[in-house]
Amino acid sequence: MSKNKKKKKSKADRNEGKSEGDQQVKKSKVKRKEPKFEPLTTPQQMAATTMGYKLPGSTTDSREVRLQQAAAAAARQTSQASQPPPAQRVPRFEFSTSRNLVSWMREGKFSIVFTTYQMGKVFFIGTKEDGRLGIFERSFSRCMGLHTDAEKRSMLVTSLYQVWEFHDALSRGQKYQGFDCVMVPQVGYTTGDVDAHDMGVDKNGRIVFCNTLFSCLATVDRVKSFRPLWTPPFVSKSAAEDRCHLNGLALRDGVPRYVTCIAQTDVREGWREHRRDGGVVIDITTDEVVCTGLSMPHSPRWHQGQLWLCNSGRGEFGRVDMETKTFIPVCFVPGYARGMTFFEDFALIGLSKPRAKTFSGLELQDRLEAKKVSARCGILVVNIHSGDIVHSIEVEGDLTEIYDVSVMPNITRPMAIGFKTDEIRRYIVADTAMDTTGTGSTCDFCGSDTNGKDRILAPSVPAAAAALSPMSIAGGASVEGDNFTGIAPVNVGFSSPSPPTGALAPAPIVVPE
Repeated sequence: MSKNKKKKKSKADRNEGKSEGDQQVKKSKVKRKEPKFEPLTTPQQMAATTMGYKLPGSTTDSREVRLQQAAAAAARQTSQASQPPPAQRVPRFEFSTSRNLVSWMREGKFSIVFTTYQMGKVFFIGTKEDGRLGIFERSFSRCMGLHTDAEKRSMLVTSLYQVWEFHDALSRGQKYQGFDCVMVPQVGYTTGDVDAHDMGVDKNGRIVFCNTLFSCLATVDRVKSFRPLWTPPFVSKSAAEDRCHLNGLALRDGVPRYVTCIAQTDVREGWREHRRDGGVVIDITTDEVVCTGLSMPHSPRWHQGQLWLCNSGRGEFGRVDMETKTFIPVCFVPGYARGMTFFEDFALIGLSKPRAKTFSGLELQDRLEAKKVSARCGILVVNIHSGDIVHSIEVEGDLTEIYDVSVMPNITRPMAIGFKTDEIRRYIVADTAMDTTGTGSTCDFCGSDTNGKDRILAPSVPAAAAALSPMSIAGGASVEGDNFTGIAPVNVGFSSPSPPTGALAPAPIVVPE
């Protein structure tokens, strides 16, 4: 007994002088019996709690608290979802033209089309019956290569991962809301993001495009993403590496003949080290290099028995002398020249501004500084014999880059149906005559629509809103199309309208040919 008492006393003595906190730490080491957990009984309770269990015997337990917290979180999410997304910055731009451009286009009875992958737009520049300039635009993501055929009234455009084939929905002589051509995307070929650049159509109706990512010429396919047609002899492997930046294509007599590459390199993006003077032109029928020493060449075109191109890194437009295999400049252009087409004795050349503040590492920057001018964005019209710039279209604002340019003879005011509005759902074109011969319209690019006496046109919006609120710009022109997506001219304070809602289009109307 005395020993036990002494032992207990000594234990109490050990606790003397210790703080209460130290004693609590000691007591916390005692093993306690954990309570049993019971699963919740309803799916609602399970979904509303972080842990699917509750403590037994509790009335106002943590489960109810968690249910209340979950309900509050759901209410906050609903409130956030109902709020409109934050307003995006509205891109703005301004078109201005030389004084006689519109009269020149009216006399020539043609229109101009150009692409800009920077803004993902295809622009149609035409003339109205009252003598003013009319501009129509549609949105196609990263649109670049462009081919038009005025005779077949068809158009091809490369986009981010597709090649789109357009056909005019109007018969010759028809008009729709003042437009004499309505391009409708009828066939799309999914290529994947192969960075497709220049394109064309050979004499057999085959689509050919520059597959820049895989360093080859290719064509579309109904099953595969593409079919390679030709690869530069210095490229050892077909790989998604953009080894030489094959970007330009010229057809001669309906046959793909010449291509441009930034450099003769065979490693991933090796061309970037040779932008200043590594550019070449290659004859794909012989694999012969017909011109070297170019700086960022683009847009080779065969016209009037000569091979023309843009020596973009030096700001030059000129031609290739096939005998001496040299480039002969015709004129200097104040910008990055890219995108070119011809109308009679005139070249229409696209100009772009630098993506950074300057064209770093290119001779073009030195020449601009020497001439004390800044780079411009727009289209120049150059007399190919004299080198004089006779007409121009300049663009200011957020639009700073143009990729390709084309003309459409005998079409004065074109438009297109796009994908950003529901026009493509409500614009219906059909022949009223029954095709009993089995030789009607075809989806091939070289086909034409020859059957039928009448066409059914379903307008995209009610007549009162048919113009989609065109925007006024300098010179009294107008921009129509996907304008409610946020495009407005610099010199006009304009709030983009909302797309038409409410009433659908009126019933289809029959327009006789």
